[in-house]
Amino acid sequence: MIKHSELILNNDGSIFHLHLKPEHISTQIILVGDPARVDSISSFFRTIDFSIQNREFKTVTGWYNDKKLTIISTGIGTDNIDIVLNELDALANIDLEKREIKKEHTQLNIVRIGTSGGLQTYLPVNSFVVSQKSIGFDGMLNFYANRENVSDLSFEKAFKLFTNWDNSLPTPYVVDASEKLISKFNDGIFTKGVTISAPGFYGPQGRVLRLPLAVPQLNQQIEAFEYNKLKITNFEMESSAIYGLSKMLGHEALTVCLIIANRVTLTANENYRSEMLRLIKEVLNRLTK
Repeated sequence: MIKHSELILNNDGSIFHLHLKPEHISTQIILVGDPARVDSISSFFRTIDFSIQNREFKTVTGWYNDKKLTIISTGIGTDNIDIVLNELDALANIDLEKREIKKEHTQLNIVRIGTSGGLQTYLPVNSFVVSQKSIGFDGMLNFYANRENVSDLSFEKAFKLFTNWDNSLPTPYVVDASEKLISKFNDGIFTKGVTISAPGFYGPQGRVLRLPLAVPQLNQQIEAFEYNKLKITNFEMESSAIYGLSKMLGHEALTVCLIIANRVTLTANENYRSEMLRLIKEVLNRLTK
């Protein structure tokens, strides 16, 4: 039996942060950072079954192309992903009343739709990128046992050697996306790449305002790095934890991002809403075929 201190429930029996019960979610999950993007996606739904919000965690479950989908906003960062992934898995695979792990495992399909900064000149603003791998600069997965079983250790080693990785920084980890979900995005609309999940928007992504960087040359090394014909294409802040926890928990995961700024060409599209709606529609159609 899982102790009350480890699995906290609200008075109505819902899971602590998300305020959800098992019957409120589908096995097809879309994650977004911004709660407002939940409304943008659900505007395409034929019907809506359920909606709730607690803090930055907003959930809508409804129907698109006769398939049931759940959209959840996570807020920003892998720390929030740790909450969302563990609580979603608990809803699917723990009997909340008995506080026992279910004998039969339920697999979730989890797709993040997000915004991102490009790190290669061949990725112009408004590009769509599918994250074939994600590199975690956040260190979060290292708190879990056996994380090496889901990680690309040879990629990690090559990256740390190439960058002469500073041991004062969190140890990076690398996890692959779901091949099953990637197969739905095998066309020219999407560019496949390697995504870095940073634990911050400014210093961890090489931005300088008033504080100098500990490793000023890191972004240039990231842009130059290549391993097995794979280059690092973009920065964002959630994918590594989604990939790592999903693999450890037995789920399928993928991130698809809209490039709203290119850090190399120094270009940006602050008015990206129409492009994001186009990406949302592409993802919805692929997930519900």
